[in-house]
This record gives sequence, structure tokens and C-alpha cells, in this order.
Amino acid sequence: MMPKSMQKLFVMITLLSVFGIFSGCTVSTRNVSPEEELNYDETYNFTDKKKIVKTLVESLSTKPPLGGATDRPIIIVYGIANRTSEHISTSGISDEIRKEILQTGKARFVNKEQRENIIAETDYQESGRVSQASRLKLAKQLGAKYMLTGTLRSIEKKESKQFRLTKSNYIYYSLNLELTDIETSLIEWADSVELVREASKPFIGW
Repeated sequence: MMPKSMQKLFVMITLLSVFGIFSGCTVSTRNVSPEEELNYDETYNFTDKKKIVKTLVESLSTKPPLGGATDRPIIIVYGIANRTSEHISTSGISDEIRKEILQTGKARFVNKEQRENIIAETDYQESGRVSQASRLKLAKQLGAKYMLTGTLRSIEKKESKQFRLTKSNYIYYSLNLELTDIETSLIEWADSVELVREASKPFIGW
């Protein structure tokens, strides 16, 4: 039979082990600055979006036709096509670019996403339920002069199979953006941002 002192020691070791296991399973959180660069793997993340938006907004707002414009031309955003194998919300990129360009005062934007709601509201005002004096006047919406579109592409490259302790993956991202004159169909501005990310992973690990 185990001595009492040994029994107490065994119980203490067991309790400490159990406590350590459960402590290791707890979740810890911290506030992260939006400016902090965080990359856990080689795939696209929100840090990439900030770099893309900053570069393209600077180019779009300083180069012709917006760079020298004084009349704040109207733009409609028709989105960025996702040609990657990842589920990337490209609308987040175009929304951010639109917001930043608006803040520069270089252009105005048609609210394409709210067109159905705008039609519904104007129809309601014309239904006879709203006083004549406060009704919105029809045919007052402004047409867009330019159309903003883009394409996001990616290429993935993996290291060949050789004996090594780690393996590396590379992903190349390219976002091309175009500003097209709707009346003439001419591309008046175009630019792109390229990102290449490498991730090294051990063959054995968690």
C-alpha cells in the first residue's frame, strides 16, 4: 500500500496536471491595431486590403482624369471580379476605395446598391400619400461619367518535393483596376497592385 505522503504527492501532481491541461485550452484575446501587419499563412488577409487600397487610391486620385478634375465627376462602381481560388470579399476592397476617393473630394459616386430602395421610395412618394410640396422631383438623378471595375487574380507555387525540414508555398496576387469613360468606352485610367507572399511550414508540427 502507498504511504500517505506519497498518496498526497500523487494527488497534487494529478491536480496540477489537470489544471495545466485546462489552462492550456483557455482562449486569450488582445486588441490589435488595424495598422499592425498580421500574416498567419500565405493567403490573402485584411492587411493586404489596406496596402491595395492605399496604393490604388493614391494613383486614382492623383493621375488623370481625376487628378486634374475640378468638377468632381460621377463614378459608378461595378465591382471587382474574384478570379482566385479563395473566398475573398472583393466588395470590401471596392467599398474602401470608394470611401477614400470620396474623402479626397475628387469624385462623386452613384449609389448602385441602393437603387431598388431609391425606386421604392420615389414610387411611395408618387402614390398620393405624400404631400405635393414635399415630394421629390422625378428625373433628377445624375448619370455616371465613369465606370470603375477590376479583377483580382492569384497564382500559387509550391516547392518541389525534396527532403527538407520545411516546405514553402508562394502565392502571387494581382489586382487590376480600370476607370472607363461610359460615353466613349475608353479606359481613361488603369493601375495594378501586386503582392507575393511566402509561407514556410514544418513537415511535422501542430
